[in-house]
Amino acid sequence: MRKKGLYTIGVVARMYDIHPQTLRLYEREGLLKPSRTEGNTRLYSDEDLQRLEFILFLTRELGVNLAGVDIILNMKEQLEELQKQIDQLFEFIQTELSKVYEGDDLRKAIVSVPKRKVMKLEDIIPAKKPEQ
Repeated sequence: MRKKGLYTIGVVARMYDIHPQTLRLYEREGLLKPSRTEGNTRLYSDEDLQRLEFILFLTRELGVNLAGVDIILNMKEQLEELQKQIDQLFEFIQTELSKVYEGDDLRKAIVSVPKRKVMKLEDIIPAKKPEQ
């Protein structure tokens, strides 16, 4: 299992060539939510960095303003939650159908229908790796 990294605001700012005030702005706008130490130092996780990369892609590459970024991030989260619910429903249906059609060839045909996944933007647009 890979160890999760935690990065201070200065390290993240250098990694992504942005000013620390920009990171603070993203936090004030609710786009990023880094954890805090007892001394109130911001600590950015690997997940925070992935979210930051997406924010920077939207703002730098697509020219989306922060209000638009907020809407897109919320929609992305809602889609991911819906996908989880669809996956759970599909697993439930598979389980129930396997009980009804146990040992029958029809069960195989119905239960083995492949799941459809919502495409993640990260799967379509390759993320740029920051230079370290």
